[in-house]
This record gives sequence, structure tokens and C-alpha cells, in this order.
Amino acid sequence: MFSVKTHRRRRAELARAMGHGVAVIPTSPERPRNRDTHYPYRFDSAFYYFTGFPEPEAVLVLVADGKKHRSLLFCRTRNEEREIWDGFRYGPERAKAAFGVDETLPIEELDAQLPKLLADRPALYFHLGSDSHWDERATGWLKRVREMRGVELVPEVRDITRLSDELRIHKDAEELETMRLAADIAADAHRRAMAATLPGRWEYEVEAELLYEFRRRGAHAPSYPPIVAGGANACVLHYVANDARLKKGDLLLIDAGCEVDGYASDITRTFPVSGRFSGPQRDLYQLVLAAQEAAFAKAKPGLSWNGMHDAAVKVLARGFVDLGLCQGSVDGVIESGDYKRFYMHRTGHLLGLDVHDVGRLQREGKWRKLEPGMTLTVEPGCYVRPGEGVPEAFWNIGIRIEDDVAITAKGREILTRHAPTAVAEIEAIVGKE
Repeated sequence: MFSVKTHRRRRAELARAMGHGVAVIPTSPERPRNRDTHYPYRFDSAFYYFTGFPEPEAVLVLVADGKKHRSLLFCRTRNEEREIWDGFRYGPERAKAAFGVDETLPIEELDAQLPKLLADRPALYFHLGSDSHWDERATGWLKRVREMRGVELVPEVRDITRLSDELRIHKDAEELETMRLAADIAADAHRRAMAATLPGRWEYEVEAELLYEFRRRGAHAPSYPPIVAGGANACVLHYVANDARLKKGDLLLIDAGCEVDGYASDITRTFPVSGRFSGPQRDLYQLVLAAQEAAFAKAKPGLSWNGMHDAAVKVLARGFVDLGLCQGSVDGVIESGDYKRFYMHRTGHLLGLDVHDVGRLQREGKWRKLEPGMTLTVEPGCYVRPGEGVPEAFWNIGIRIEDDVAITAKGREILTRHAPTAVAEIEAIVGKE
């Protein structure tokens, strides 16, 4: 867990960005899976970023008054019977000291307290439109403020996401250390999956190796449903059925990461089921690997976010022309978008508490420059479906190579290097459990 000092600092930074007003940040609710079972609980990322509080039915209220601020945590009370059945609860008394907030109150008091806190404040900072239940409650608070005697100012609603997202886009030392651990665990899981891969096994058997290593090493959960896609399944970008038998001569694409203390890793590796790349497979694999290296070269502070994508596209387009997948000049293939038949997604995304993490990457129509503390993925790919004019040797080959990267003051740190990408290293591991 992160230190109390860290969460206090984050709340102070948010209060400074607000200036004057009241921020309301609820956590995620529990979600029913079926009649008598819930999905495994996972907190709201923004709420957790500012509190570290892991329980459901909780809300952070931050009151900013210029240079001063105070934080209130509304949470569940202690309940001996529920704790016998469901486990430990902090309760308001223990939560105050454990999470360093100024005041704690029972969650049942939220609707009574909010109008009082909002009266004569200039702004309610809130994520309007994300949840109809909370929108309705916020409307109710404001209605009650309007009805209060002596109140001269009813707050206007302002979007909190841009303020909180801007803070979250830059990772501090504690966050980076957590993300390194998530990356290490995921890298080991990918190595384990490679070693366990043989023709005749099922995709779900390989998935089980990933999940075992995640939990064995202390990760809390996968950071998203793993993609374990053999053969033509790898040409489906978000394939998650994972129920096909692996065939000799096919490639296996695995896109899987884990979550540690809320922070995600996100790795994709592609390798031959039988342990050796065929000629066409190797040609396309080396092309995607070269595109990733070109993107890495643009992952530096001060360079445009889009520079990584442009560099990868240029390498891929050249390769598609050279291999006969696209016709014409490289510039023509890029300008026309013909390369998108085989590479249809971006080269990366921000990474953090959310797999596709928050943060504005464009401002006034211009791409943002990379800055120290940003964490992101670099993931070019190539997906060749059968089609007229497509050389048959490449049919049903899907390849993606994805690594997690932290931008540093001097360049970049590749967090997931431990998961092999070189052809010789991959071929030395596959099927060698």
C-alpha cells in the first residue's frame, strides 16, 4: 500500500488545482454477478488514487478554501455480523488514522452533510455523466442548497476529471516501483506461458499458466481478461474466448498483464506454438519488432506523443510494400491509409491505475509532448487475414509486441524487458517447461 503521506500530498495537490470548492469522488459499487454472488470487488481508480481506501460504499469529499483544505471520508460503519460473513471493515474510527483524512463519517450521513458543505461554495467538482445514480444524488444536494435559508451562492458543477487526470498522468517514485513489480510479475508469467506451450494444448491451458504465476507472485488479479489467441484467432484484436486447440505451425499471441496495488502491467508477446518461426512468420515478426524499436527511439521527453506511432507506421508501411502486402510507394501507402488493412490500431496508450490510463494527449488539436513520469505502452502489430491480393504465405498471421515504458528525465525505461522478444531467445524457451 502507498503511504498516508502520499495520499495527503495528492489531496493537497488536487485542492490547489481546485482553488475554492468542494470535490466529491465516490468509489465503485459492488456489482452482482448473478442472484447471490458478486464480481470480485475493485475500487474506483480516482477515488483510490486520493485515498488508498479499498472498501466499497465510500466517498471522498475534499473542501478547498484557497490555501487551506480538509478531507472527509464517508464509509461503512463497523458491523460485527457482516464482518463474520464478509470480513474486516475499517469503520470511520479506524479509517481516520489509517488513511490520514481530517474527518470520517458514516456513509449514511452523506446526503445530509453534502448540502451543508456545498452552501455558499463557488463550485461542486464532480464527474457528471459517469453514473446516473450519482448524478441524481448530486442534483438533490444542489436542490437542497437552493432551498436553504440565508444561502447566497449555489455552486456550479465543474468537471473534476481534467484536474484529477492531470495529476494521475505523472507517476511518482512509489507508483513507478509498484508498476515495475507488476511488470516483473507479468514478464515472468509470459515466460512461463511460453515454456508451457506445445501443439495440441488448449489456449485456456496456457491462460491458466499466466493466472497461476500472477497469483503465485502476489498480483491481485489480471489487469484485463487475458488474450490467448492461436493461429487465425490472433487476427481478432480483442479475442478472449481462449478455447481453441493450439496447432503445429501456428503462432500464439498472448496479451496479458496483472494488477498490483491497483496498478496495471500490459504485455503482448507472439511466438511459434511448435518452437520455430516459419520463414513468413519470421519476416513479419522481425518487421513488427523493428517497428517497435523505431517507436522506442521516439519515446523521450520533449518529443511528441504521436511521434512513436508515426515512426512505427513508417517502418510497417515499408515492410508491407517490400513483402507484397501493399502496393505503391511507402508515402502513398501511408497517405492513403492502405497499411490499415494490416495495422489498424494505435502504437500505444497511457498506463497506470487503468490499463488505458487517463490523461489528455491532445491540446487544441496538437499532440502533447512526452514528459518524465508518464508511463505508457508501445505495441505495434500486424494482422493478415485472407483476402484477394494478399500473399497466401501470410494468411492468418497475427503479431503484436507490447512493452510497458516509463519516460525518464534522460529517455525511457522499458519496464517489461524481462519478457523476451528476440527470435533466438523465444525459440530457446517455447515448449521447454
